[in-house]
Amino acid sequence: MKNNLGKIPLHLFIFFLSFITLQAEDFTYTFNTDHPTPYVKEPVVLTLDLNQTNHDVVLLFNFSINKSEDYTFQRLDIKETDSYHNAKIHYVYLIYPLKSGDINITFSLLKKVTTDDSVAYSFSGDRDNVKGLVTTDTHINLSPLQLKVKALPEGTALVGDFTLTYDIKEHQAKAYEPLPFQVSIKGEGYPPLVDTLLPQEGNFTRFTEKPIVKSIATKKGTQSTVTYPMALSHHQSFTLSPIVLKAFDPKREKSYTLEVPSQHFDIQQVAAHSLVDKVDSPDILREDWSWLSAFLGYIVVFSAGYLTALSWKWKKRQINKENHPLIQKIQSCKDEKALLQVLIAANNKRFTSSIEKLESSLYGNGKINFNKVKQAAEEQI
Repeated sequence: MKNNLGKIPLHLFIFFLSFITLQAEDFTYTFNTDHPTPYVKEPVVLTLDLNQTNHDVVLLFNFSINKSEDYTFQRLDIKETDSYHNAKIHYVYLIYPLKSGDINITFSLLKKVTTDDSVAYSFSGDRDNVKGLVTTDTHINLSPLQLKVKALPEGTALVGDFTLTYDIKEHQAKAYEPLPFQVSIKGEGYPPLVDTLLPQEGNFTRFTEKPIVKSIATKKGTQSTVTYPMALSHHQSFTLSPIVLKAFDPKREKSYTLEVPSQHFDIQQVAAHSLVDKVDSPDILREDWSWLSAFLGYIVVFSAGYLTALSWKWKKRQINKENHPLIQKIQSCKDEKALLQVLIAANNKRFTSSIEKLESSLYGNGKINFNKVKQAAEEQI
């Protein structure tokens, strides 16, 4: 039959792809994907559940998705049941496939086996001088998870549900005077980053800066606002061609366009005599240093204002930090595991270094100074 894969109906095959439970020595693991047949750059949520089956040993795990040019990924959450002989860990990842066709998501899993005596020994004595945890490590070969990725319509620049706004302060300027121009793209989907927005036609001068990106990854996808600051200038009136971006919404499976309509700018000509020096040959032997005192005065005034503003900003920041609820949560943590849960729940990339140190201490052989890690986390707020 057309919709059959061998003797297995296609819809059942996709179901089995999205939910796979397998048995390994000492534990079981379950992969689950919410969308095994996405479009290119459509978000896929992958979950992994590790459940200990051999309760005679203490199990620890180090798990990660391998990097690849075929996809990008970000860990959204990790939840662990606090039990030495009944380990249960739940991972949540957000994956974006970057090409069409069959792609394999590959993994790295390290099983670490230890004993109660080793755990007790490793946490004995001063917390700041923790002895190394002795483990027997085994690399587990996990089968790749295959995604069947659908191609995008030709010419698609953005994938997701986005809106575009633009702001042009002035449509009139003097010759060579810059005209500020800003475009913002906001919505849910693969972060809306493009190499250039301005059309190539036209001999006016273009000034561009690095896009300002604000994004938050969730189980529904990535919420982004990308702002493109730029400016234009010319010595005569000119017209900016329309800016048209072709987008595709994978949820509705529909293409649409985001557009900045054509813009005309009136440029006022400047008399030539105001642009050139009227003095053909100034006296090269005469030096005027009167500008120096004025220049130094500007530096003094600027420095005083800058230092005052900086001092006020620092004091305000210190006051805000003292009352920050996250500071209080961090300070109340009594051990590594409690601090790790607080930092992961904060969902902030600034805590990445502290999280890695805590995970290395809890699940690896890393040694840390707990108080220093707490202090470093507080300073990142």
